[in-house]
Amino acid sequence: MNEDLRVVFESQNRQSCADRALVLTSIQIPHQLVDDGGSCALVVPAPYSAQAANELRLYEEENPPVQSKSVPGVEYQNAVPGLVAYVFVVCMVAGMAGYSFFGSNWFVAGRVDGELIRNGELWRLFTALTLHSGVKHLLSNLVFGVFFGIFAGRLLGSGIAWLAIVLAAASGNAVNTLLLDASHRAIGASTAVFAALGLIAGYVWSGKLMSQHRWSNRYGPIVGGLALLAYTGTGGENTDIGAHFFGFAAGFVAGLILIQLGSIPKDSRTQLTAGVIALGLITGSWLIALLV
Repeated sequence: MNEDLRVVFESQNRQSCADRALVLTSIQIPHQLVDDGGSCALVVPAPYSAQAANELRLYEEENPPVQSKSVPGVEYQNAVPGLVAYVFVVCMVAGMAGYSFFGSNWFVAGRVDGELIRNGELWRLFTALTLHSGVKHLLSNLVFGVFFGIFAGRLLGSGIAWLAIVLAAASGNAVNTLLLDASHRAIGASTAVFAALGLIAGYVWSGKLMSQHRWSNRYGPIVGGLALLAYTGTGGENTDIGAHFFGFAAGFVAGLILIQLGSIPKDSRTQLTAGVIALGLITGSWLIALLV
């Protein structure tokens, strides 16, 4: 090769040099790839430098560098207040119902009752979420509620997360009740548990908080949520599968809606307000149930 050599391309990426070397080879421009271990360069005889530079420019225009898709960052929030409130409310109602506080049968007053809900007793959609048939039922929903509540609270903040969960769970109870016979009866926080799971799946998927380069990652939150629903929400002869499914579905929709509404407020005042509303829905529903 001619001693008068000109550098037409230089990079620390050897593959980039190799790709451009193929371009020069295809148009029969003599060249040499020089690699010093830290970077590499393409050199050509001086008479070919202008042509080589032009061909490489055209190549780069036709093959722009691939821009990696940015993944939205997640600023995790404090999930503890919501978890404490959840455990406190569920345990307090369990204790008060067990000892028939105020001389009332809390199970009759607060359970899902298809006929009575159709007749307008909509507060049962909320009160039933805090009732349990026994210690095993209670502990199961406490464990899974805290587990999924951690993720929901970290993503959305305690107040907004639990307000969304309560509303989604009540909606799941409503749909399930309307689709079943009027004699349908049900209790338990499991609808809220699966609403929390659906909320996480819908929010993460719609917000593209996971890598979007492959379909398996893109639909991972949905598949994972459905797998957990199938694994933990369909067993046992007394399991209300419909309530679990519609709780999950309502939570998923809530996650989509929250993404569409924009960024989640991070200030403590907004989170506290949302939490108070969620607690107010449960407390107000029980006051109505016990006074009616």
